[in-house]
Amino acid sequence: MEDTKAAPITTSAQEVQTISVVGDNYSILVSGDQTGRAFATIDMLIPPNGGPGPHSHANFHETFYVIDGEIEVKSEAGTYTAAKGSYVVIPKGGIVHSFKNKTENIAHILCTVIPSGLEEMFMAIGKPVATGTFLPPPVMDEEVIKKMQVMAAGYGQKLYPPDFLG
Repeated sequence: MEDTKAAPITTSAQEVQTISVVGDNYSILVSGDQTGRAFATIDMLIPPNGGPGPHSHANFHETFYVIDGEIEVKSEAGTYTAAKGSYVVIPKGGIVHSFKNKTENIAHILCTVIPSGLEEMFMAIGKPVATGTFLPPPVMDEEVIKKMQVMAAGYGQKLYPPDFLG
């Protein structure tokens, strides 16, 4: 029997596509397609006042490493300010959480989801943008919120009203 070993996964800057999701820029560094659905890693640039609203996902872990800047992470368990060098783990189970950049500088975070799947939702709802170009966040009226809730549910996520966590 032959011993087969998986080759390293490599991604060059030229291979990474940046997409705008709710006004943030997300670049999929490695997707579930590349890892056998084990995980995905997303490089995120969060402009001032950016970040996703309250949401939950019961079936995967989500981690954030703050490369630069600062984000405020809110959850049903409390609020945490994650500054440069901080690492945050949102465990499986479905705790409602969000994060927001409350500073005047762009926050740069590295997100990993285990198993993958979240990156597929980002690709479905996002719009391709040039690196360094930020689109304004969509107006979150009732129609847009309902459309996003339906789409998110298809990827194992539940979205909550913006004021859900206070």
